[in-house]
Amino acid sequence: MASIEYSQVRKGMVIVGGDGQLYTVVDRDLNTPGNWRAILQLKLKNLNTGSITVNRVRPQDKVEQAYLDKREMQYLYKDGGDHYFMDTENYEQIHLSEEVLGDAVDYLVANSKIKVDFYEGSPLGVELPSTMELRVVETEPGMPSATVSNVLKPAKLETGLVVGVPHFVQQGEVIRVDTTEGKYIERVRG
Repeated sequence: MASIEYSQVRKGMVIVGGDGQLYTVVDRDLNTPGNWRAILQLKLKNLNTGSITVNRVRPQDKVEQAYLDKREMQYLYKDGGDHYFMDTENYEQIHLSEEVLGDAVDYLVANSKIKVDFYEGSPLGVELPSTMELRVVETEPGMPSATVSNVLKPAKLETGLVVGVPHFVQQGEVIRVDTTEGKYIERVRG
């Protein structure tokens, strides 16, 4: 761990709070009102509980930055509320609960490669790629000859995620989805 000033903290960083817990920086807002002291407002997500808090700190104060070990792992399967992953180098298996994974469960497909974050040997969560390719398993029949339009229809994907897709997308096709916003990007293949 390294000690840095709060002014150096950016979105996505993991810091150690005053309580010893790990927090991901969800958002930051630096407010400098005229000739008053600057105040930095941080929106932090507790990596153990998932709760989000807002902290106001002075930019010059110090905080510990946690360094996470990122390992590429293969997603294997879901058993009840647990999801199992295998290290691609040493074949060691771990499991993470749905509470820890959060919205990432909507993008987990068997045999896909996912980066798993570890801190001091313990798994904390996953880091999804910015886009994922998922198969459409259920959608209304559309007009295959329809061109791109602003009107979207709901489509259920292989993971259970429902996204809005254009009318030309049919059941069985593979689409690319933005994992940060959960939105359709493009059709990949039929």
